[in-house]
Formats: sequence, C-alpha cells, structure tokens
Amino acid sequence: MWTSWWLWPLVAICTADQFREEAERIMQGTPVIDGHNDLPWQLLTSFNNQLRDARANLTSLAHTHTNIPKLKAGLVGGQFWSAYTPCDTQNKDAVKRTLEQIDVIHRMCQMYPETFLCVTSSEGIRQAFQEGKVASLVGVEGGHSIDSSLGVLRALYHLGMRYLTLTHSCNTPWADNWLVDTGEDKAQSQGLSSFGQSVVKEMNRLGVIIDLAHVSVATMKAALQLSKAPVIFSHSSAYRLCGHRRNVPDDVLELVNQTGSLVMVNFYNDYVSCRAEANLSQVADHLDYIKKVAGAGAVGFGGDYDGVSRLPTGLEDVSKYPDLIAELLRRQWTEEEVKGALAENLLRVFEAVEQASDHTQTPEEEPIPLDKLEASCRTTYGYSGAPSLHRPPGTLLASLVPLLFSLCLL
Repeated sequence: MWTSWWLWPLVAICTADQFREEAERIMQGTPVIDGHNDLPWQLLTSFNNQLRDARANLTSLAHTHTNIPKLKAGLVGGQFWSAYTPCDTQNKDAVKRTLEQIDVIHRMCQMYPETFLCVTSSEGIRQAFQEGKVASLVGVEGGHSIDSSLGVLRALYHLGMRYLTLTHSCNTPWADNWLVDTGEDKAQSQGLSSFGQSVVKEMNRLGVIIDLAHVSVATMKAALQLSKAPVIFSHSSAYRLCGHRRNVPDDVLELVNQTGSLVMVNFYNDYVSCRAEANLSQVADHLDYIKKVAGAGAVGFGGDYDGVSRLPTGLEDVSKYPDLIAELLRRQWTEEEVKGALAENLLRVFEAVEQASDHTQTPEEEPIPLDKLEASCRTTYGYSGAPSLHRPPGTLLASLVPLLFSLCLL
C-alpha cells in the first residue's frame, strides 16, 4: 500500500518527462512556425525602433515575451513578425508607419544574422530550418496599412509582406472588422466591398496570404468563398469554446476545412477562456476542437506574444512551446498531426498560395471610388474632375439639385 502511495506520483513525473522529451525530439526536426508575434511593436514603443540602444539588445531584452534565448528554448524555427500600426493611423500616416515596421524587421535580420533569416517563400522557410535559424517573415496587421491602394499593396509585397490581415479592430473603406459582430461598429461593406474583392484577387495574383484574424464573420465568409487559395487566421481561436468575436465560429471552421485553410490558435487569455485567467490545457482544448471540426490539417499556432497583456499559465513566453506540444502528445496526437500543427500545415498553405499566384496576369487597377475615402488629409491626383466617372449613378445629379434650385429663385 505504502509503495503504491509514492509510486504513482513518480510514474506521473516520468511520463511527463517522456512527453516533454518526445516533444523536443519532434521539434528538433520540425520546429514551430508561429503566425503572429508583435515584438516589432515593442521595439517601436519602447525604443522608437533604435535597435542599437543597449536596452534593445535581443539577446538580453527583458520585460518582453520574446528574445533570442527564449526563441531558442522554444524551438521556434519560423516567425511571422507583425508589421502593425494602430487604427488611429488610418487616413493619416498608416503607410509610413507600416514601412517603418517592415524596416525594423529587416534590420533585425541584418543585426542578428546568426539567429534570423529574412525570407519571403516557403522554400526560404525550409532553408532557414536547415541552417538552424528563425525564418523571419513580414505579416502586415490591418488593411488600413495599404490606405485603400492596390499600388501600396503591390509595393508592400515587393518589400517582403507575405500576409495581410484584411482589417484590424476598425473597418477599412472596403472590409468590415470583428467589432461589427459585437454591435460596436456599423457594417459598411457587408463583408467585402467591390474594391475589397479586388484586394483579395490581387493578393491571390501576387501570392500574399489572406489573413482573416480581426475581421467580421461576413468578411470571413466572403474571403473564403472568393479566394482561389487557402487563407489563414494568423491568431484566432475557437468561438465554441470561448464566445469572443475575435474567434472563429463553427460554420466558418467548416469552410476552413473545405478550402484547406488554417486557424493558428491565439494564446490571449480573453480568447482562450473568455476570462482574465487561462492555462495551457485550455489552449490545447482549442487545438483539439479545431482539429475535430476542421481537421488536423487546419491547426496551427499564433501565440500573439508581445501583443497581449495576459497569457495562460504555462505559456508565459515563447520558450514554452515544447510544453504545449508535450500536452498534445499526452492527448494522443500522432507525430504526423503534431508536425502538421508545428509547421507543415502552414507550409502547405503557403505553397498553395504561391502556386495560385500569377505575376503574368494583368494586375487589378480600378481604384477605390473617391467618395469612399476620407479626404481631409488627402490629395486627389488621378481622380477625374468629373465625379460621375467614379461615383454611383445619381450622385452628381443629387449634388447639383441645390444649385439648380437656387438659380431658379434668382
């Protein structure tokens, strides 16, 4: 009796060590690709992007979820770094701010070449894996960053952007964000406007991954139905387990399954448990649920490290990924399923996006109508002086009625 009393805790500890060791073994060959990390935003807000500031040294950076030792301990082999600029830059300096954040990502690779390899393709990710470096990719978080311009979209592609989140927590003039579903924002595009559809088509043509984190359900469905390539949710979780509108509902998960798309689970407590507290096991529940509804090929990781204020117990920083993988193995995920979630599902989606791209195809050119833009800080070069060419029928006539009426009174 006394033997069994102390034996079972010992067995549990040994079993835990076994799963952790197995996780590390798998991750040595297939390191994790994380869909969303906001370290560049921390570099802006803390150091104004001055990487040579001694306090910004990524080998010793404190008070962040991410630094180089933590990335190595977490066996992170690929990272979409977020080039994020807040919604209050919309109609102001969003493009400038986005360019600065892309620049700081490139400079991270230049300053720490032994750790980071900036890449723009699925082949580049595999090369970084072989070299033992963190494949570093640019994800632009928020459609307001292109300032409703297909030309800016193309320019950001040439600068390395490989996914664009269609909205952040604000509508763009062409796509609705998740706050529409809470009633805090009013729907403007009923998902995607005509110009929003052009943005999606141009992203397909270029080979930019469409990211549906932060968008309304109507926008999710419109993009999933329109896109010729799979899409991702770079940092979202399952709505059924936590009814937050940033998460993905079941009917959309079914579309994810049908289109071969991907949900990269977010670790933010509010999206995991809908409470201020959460734990690693609850994150694993989201991974289990998405696998059940959308299939094992639909699961990935999008921790949202350095972009959130609360993280689950057991997932406090990027070093903790092996513990989460150990939990999945404990839940009898197969090695193939684990490798899919770690990297292979994202690589499959990325390769499909690359294969669907066609740079010989004529680019989308029709500009957004001028009356869809806020004009207070804008010039209007290129827009005709004849509003009827760019405005809906009747707009010009309606604008002339007061003038004609006043002339009749003379």
